[in-house]
Amino acid sequence: MAGTERQREIRRRRQRREKVRYLSKRAEKASGGEKPEIARKLRQLTPGAEVIIQRLGL
Repeated sequence: MAGTERQREIRRRRQRREKVRYLSKRAEKASGGEKPEIARKLRQLTPGAEVIIQRLGL
């Protein structure tokens, strides 16, 4: 068995948090052409992406 739904939910949340952290670090160093791509990935990743994108200045 793969585990309880709660454990899967926690795992997904942790993975999402790590990915957002990674993309945020990349956005700081990104050139002008890479920023829209990072913003697109953030929008696909999480429903609260607009707040993150605004905070990062993308």
